[in-house]
Amino acid sequence: MVTFKQVQALALALPSAVEEPTWGDVTFRVNGKIFAITGTESRHVSVKASKEDQAELIASDPETYSFAPYVGRFGWVLVQLAGVEADELRDLLTEAWRRTAPKKLVKEFDAA
Repeated sequence: MVTFKQVQALALALPSAVEEPTWGDVTFRVNGKIFAITGTESRHVSVKASKEDQAELIASDPETYSFAPYVGRFGWVLVQLAGVEADELRDLLTEAWRRTAPKKLVKEFDAA
């Protein structure tokens, strides 16, 4: 099972990512915009995704992936930490970051 500390390390490894407590949860942001939400004792993390990616993830493993509360209608996915490997979560967080980060920052990230 992926832990909060692992989620935190993966999210903060992305360029310009910061952690900010919000609504009693922990949000990870880039340029002031949220790309992931979890909690220190949480068993899940919500990540920003496209509606297409959301549908694919949920169809592929509905026990691990589901619509995120409140923001699921915008494509956000709730990921059960017990059902995901760290490498898969890294990819999900990176894609969430890409959808949120300024284009110039994403371009610099891709070039590195």
